[in-house]
Amino acid sequence: MLPLQPHTASMGILQAPEAFAKFRLNRFEPEAALAPFVKHHWIVEWDLPVGETFLQDVIPNPCVNLVAEASGSAVYGVSSGKFTKTLSGRSRAYGVKFRPGGFYPFIKKSLSALTDGAMTFEEAFGEPDAGARLALALRSGEPPDALIHIAEAMLLRRLPEPDADVDRLGEMISLIQNRRDVASVDRLGREFDKGVRSLQRLFGKYVGVSPKWVIQLYRLQNAADLLDRGYSGSWATLGAELGFYDQSHFIRAFKSMIGKTPEDYAGAIAAAVDPVPGDEV
Repeated sequence: MLPLQPHTASMGILQAPEAFAKFRLNRFEPEAALAPFVKHHWIVEWDLPVGETFLQDVIPNPCVNLVAEASGSAVYGVSSGKFTKTLSGRSRAYGVKFRPGGFYPFIKKSLSALTDGAMTFEEAFGEPDAGARLALALRSGEPPDALIHIAEAMLLRRLPEPDADVDRLGEMISLIQNRRDVASVDRLGREFDKGVRSLQRLFGKYVGVSPKWVIQLYRLQNAADLLDRGYSGSWATLGAELGFYDQSHFIRAFKSMIGKTPEDYAGAIAAAVDPVPGDEV
């Protein structure tokens, strides 16, 4: 199983320069049959000095994640806000990141009920032992291929039929990510010839959050990525480039999701390490 090429953007990992000095993140392509539903596999590994604890802040992606750690496993819905992971000692975690909407075909239940929540492997896939097998493989130091094999075998046994709505959601998310002018649900609807209520029902059912929330989330991820790379322009300019109505709206939204103002966030980066190289978002 070959790893994917390194990704320059943080994908929701805040203060990425400091974070990637504390742990390693590798991503792996899924089996071809799973690719319509699964974005990638991921493995995070860390080895911190005795007594050191590192708190990693993460803002969400509109994706469900299957997560396995040595202590246990679960399937997690989209988180509506920032969450913090505590790292200490030496360990690792493995996960499957589903494409936006890609988990719905496995369970055929609205994802809105899973937002900010979790379910067991038995609830999701009818396999109570798979989580324990993954946790054991992690504790035993099994290589990535072994972890991926366990998870993919479970997913392939429940492989859904193709779902056009998942494909359409993928197109919508890609447009939101790559077109800064798509800054409202109305504009997204015009691009896909769908009404606002139709988009709200689709996102609520398949993703678990609203299209407005997804649009703002990616704008804020873009902002954090730019700050990680040493952005030095004005907040008014940055907010306008990302589609916010004005500077105060941008700053309020940034603080609400990330927990700091852009100025405080940039100051924390400068105090830690130099900005990471790479293309701007």
